[in-house]
Amino acid sequence: MTQSRWQKEQSAIKAIQVAFDISAEAQKIIKQEALANNLNPPDQIRKILGLSYNKKPVRPRLTVTLKDEDFEVLGQRYGLDPKDQTAIREKVVEELLTFAQQSKQK
Repeated sequence: MTQSRWQKEQSAIKAIQVAFDISAEAQKIIKQEALANNLNPPDQIRKILGLSYNKKPVRPRLTVTLKDEDFEVLGQRYGLDPKDQTAIREKVVEELLTFAQQSKQK
């Protein structure tokens, strides 16, 4: 490991993650601003506080944790083998895109 890489890792180790208990409305506004600015919420908070932040656009992806039982339910819903997780993921993407399109038209 190079010296500069080691120094960067030491700096990362010294960083402290801080959680803030703020109202649901304030959280919603910050998250919406983050989306509008193409930032993730932690970078939006850093921007608000006048700290340095990653200005590169956020990779547009959503995450959800799916358990085996969830794949069973989704497999039944889509008429797919619950073990075919790739096909199920593709159907989930289609459903989410349809949801977004319908919501946009409202």
